[in-house]
Amino acid sequence: MNTNTRISAYLRQAVQRQRLLDTARQLIAVPSRTGEGGAVADRLADLLHNEGFTVERPAADHPTAPAVVVRFTSGKPGRTLQFNGHLDTVHLPFVPPAIVEGRLTGSGAADMKGGIAAAIEALRILRDTGALTAGAVLLTAHDLHEAPWGLGQQLNALISEGYVGDAVLLPEPLCDHLPIAGRGNATWKTIIRRAGEPVHEVMRPPEEPSVLAAGAELIVRLGRLQERLSAQSDPLAGSPSVFVGQFHGGEIYNQYPQQCWLEGTCRWLPGTSPAEVEHDFRALLTELARDTRTRIDVEWTFIRDAFYLEPNTPIVQAFQQACTTISGQPLPPGPKLFVDDGNSFYGLKNIPTITHGPRAGGQHTVKEWVDIDDMVRVAHLYALTAVFYCQEPQ
Repeated sequence: MNTNTRISAYLRQAVQRQRLLDTARQLIAVPSRTGEGGAVADRLADLLHNEGFTVERPAADHPTAPAVVVRFTSGKPGRTLQFNGHLDTVHLPFVPPAIVEGRLTGSGAADMKGGIAAAIEALRILRDTGALTAGAVLLTAHDLHEAPWGLGQQLNALISEGYVGDAVLLPEPLCDHLPIAGRGNATWKTIIRRAGEPVHEVMRPPEEPSVLAAGAELIVRLGRLQERLSAQSDPLAGSPSVFVGQFHGGEIYNQYPQQCWLEGTCRWLPGTSPAEVEHDFRALLTELARDTRTRIDVEWTFIRDAFYLEPNTPIVQAFQQACTTISGQPLPPGPKLFVDDGNSFYGLKNIPTITHGPRAGGQHTVKEWVDIDDMVRVAHLYALTAVFYCQEPQ
């Protein structure tokens, strides 16, 4: 048995499954819709304080739900690995925790309280075993993640205030591959208006522009834009896109409507400026308004920038070494189809971030679940990655 295998076995034996499960259940038991995460942050802070960790509570521009920060250091020079997660859940009816056939269910179980509990257990076993012989681990947990209720503001403030490591592990529910690249994302809502009043269809002035026709034309032009965007491609992230998800207009079937609105998304590849994407979209709307004699306003909401993870960075090497030690093989590279906090770490500070959490499902539904055995695996993996990564650079 080589050194890595011995360390891995030592850490795995230190994982306390029941302690991990209890932590996850405690977090899930506290409702924490986005923007309302104060109570669950308090619960997490109390839990960590009662276990002897020193807990910091920076407001990070969200004083009603201060973030939770813990630093665990070996006392020797080395890298700092950050475990980061969001405590908030989407705005759906609350579901309390339960155990069903090896799965933990409830609001936030998948996204991402199960993953946060696994990261906390990793921190505990590093403390309990003394296996972290260099560097430090930084744990951060926060609110304001889930759009449209939050846009990552609290994490952005934490990053700007210096609550960052040299690399980040992020336990979102993605476990089958190593996400290397992902697209940035913004949402948009356009409102198309004409000058006249709403009138019965048979009484509409013949010269009045049709907002519905303008909306239909917008869909056509966005379709042409999508064709052009499809010509660009990243082998992992795919192609940039523009998408229309809603088109609404009129109040009753025979009223000539005064306005309509459309809503959708724009996504772009790494290396593309989000400002350029917005500029081009607004230019398309300006041209359409002129051609259709309508007024078009747009609400543009930037969600996250694009994401890229350099495969040869030390955190990837340490993570893949840990994966290979535990399972016999590294994870294959692949895309990150969604945006998460890793996009913020990369976009704001170019900090390499790996998204990897326990196997889970039902995200953004009332039927969330996380696999309990896989929570144990992730706790083990995070601790072993920290041991490999935090060693002082040569």
